[in-house]
Amino acid sequence: MSMSFESYMKDMVQPMRDELTRIGIQELRTPEEAAEALENAKGTALLVINSVCGCAAGQCRPGVARALQNEVKPDQLYTVFAGQDKEATAKAREYLAPYPPSSPSIALFKDGQLVHFIQRHQIEDRSAEMIAGDLIGAFDHYCK
Repeated sequence: MSMSFESYMKDMVQPMRDELTRIGIQELRTPEEAAEALENAKGTALLVINSVCGCAAGQCRPGVARALQNEVKPDQLYTVFAGQDKEATAKAREYLAPYPPSSPSIALFKDGQLVHFIQRHQIEDRSAEMIAGDLIGAFDHYCK
């Protein structure tokens, strides 16, 4: 029995999804879920734009995981998967203006306003520890 490319990709990216969902981050898989979560977010909300790229695996997801061990953290935790859940990602990106599409990337919102954003170019050349430090600083500033 041959496996379709879509099925293969789904199996391949599932561990990349699990790396965030197992630490309590809720996936937004549809544009409706993304709109509902981000438009109605009270308090603070973290949004991780996940990706299959190497910097997502080596720096972004591990950095987010480390940052979420901080005592102070956002009220809501969300993720969309660029290149997989295309419509949900496009909807989520509407809330990231004026920043151009970037994956992976990490956004922090406070009462619906974007207050901190880490773009791909700020992830690629930095370690997971540096990204975690950046996020923890933002959490300590905005999430109290």
